[in-house]
Amino acid sequence: MAQFKQGRDERLPLYQQVRDEILDNIRAGVWLPDTAIPTETELTKRYDVAIGTVRKAVDTLVAEGLLYRSQGRGTFVKRPTFDDALFRFFRQTALSQQSVPQGNVLANTLAPLPDVAAQALALQAGELAIQLQRTRLLDEQVVLVEEIWLSRMLFAPLEAIAPADFDNLLYPLYERVCGQRVASATETLTIEMASASVASALGIEEKSPVAVIERVAYGYDKTPLEYRVSKGAAQTFRYQIDIS
Repeated sequence: MAQFKQGRDERLPLYQQVRDEILDNIRAGVWLPDTAIPTETELTKRYDVAIGTVRKAVDTLVAEGLLYRSQGRGTFVKRPTFDDALFRFFRQTALSQQSVPQGNVLANTLAPLPDVAAQALALQAGELAIQLQRTRLLDEQVVLVEEIWLSRMLFAPLEAIAPADFDNLLYPLYERVCGQRVASATETLTIEMASASVASALGIEEKSPVAVIERVAYGYDKTPLEYRVSKGAAQTFRYQIDIS
């Protein structure tokens, strides 16, 4: 008989139960990003199921982008990289090929959640949450201004960090300080006119068009962890996608 944690929904297909068990271990930090999970043989013994069941469970997590296979080495927990993802859409002339932009947190405050952020984070509008104001720079030139909202319950340790002491990359900081691991994200693109403050930060004229990228980042269990709005000058923005 399969050996699962008490409370597992036995109505689910067996491979789905194994998939959920593996995911629980990833979420709990038993198997960390960039580390190998047990082999299929070890997992069959752990859960007392057929190897085909384990393989289908692992295949599902690979397809979901949570695991990846390395030929001859095993199956690993995937660590997504998001910090430079936006910059594939912004062409910067006369700038070096700096691969990772610099991130500067300008303010770290508690503020009432606006409706859109509350909905994204599955929280109540108006409740206090952590708000970060941040800029992203390439060669000391501001190319993005960002507003970031985080649940106070999940990210309370960040309240004690002064803006100047935040790391350049936020997601490794979330993991190290708060134990929250970002696994996936969705982004939505719109265009709006720059407010006076955004225009000043980006060095453009007020009411110039800016690209607005809204991101909701999720944990391995699909819990929404972060709501982020990034804005950059539209004249440097170029969207490209390969369709086949």
